[in-house]
Amino acid sequence: MTAELAVQDVKNACFNVRDTEGIVLHSDLGIQYTSQAFEKYLDSKGIQHSFSRKGNPYDNTCIESFHSVLKKEEIYLHTYQDSREARRAIFEYI
Repeated sequence: MTAELAVQDVKNACFNVRDTEGIVLHSDLGIQYTSQAFEKYLDSKGIQHSFSRKGNPYDNTCIESFHSVLKKEEIYLHTYQDSREARRAIFEYI
């Protein structure tokens, strides 16, 4: 995953949100999420960035649980023709 893809994902998530000021986005410490491009975009939208503490997986329990359910209920049950189809299906699932 690249920083550009992470930024695009946040743009997609905010597509139907009128006011993003004050939203808290929680992520891990992956390089794509700590990049200047990602931080700059979040700042421009007024989104507060929250990180897990290094070495503490329990900070991210809620999103890890969501990802687990997403995989079990959507991703593992389908075969996607391409990334566009996968993105559309995941967007609809969410």
